[in-house]
Amino acid sequence: MSKKPGLAKTRKAVSKRFKITGSGKIIRRRQGKRHLLQNKNRKRKRELGKGVLVHETDMHAVFQNMPWG
Repeated sequence: MSKKPGLAKTRKAVSKRFKITGSGKIIRRRQGKRHLLQNKNRKRKRELGKGVLVHETDMHAVFQNMPWG
């Protein structure tokens, strides 16, 4: 069974970490909300839970790994 040549496949690890919005921007989660949370104040933990946009310099790499996104 040979694969079709040129078939673009999505990297599942990337698709689970990033989300593409309707306007084509990419949203990621912030780092730092896994452990050692007792040292961080409530406001900081609340802000860490929100998603942020991926920088323009990294968008090309994410789009390459999500061809159908």
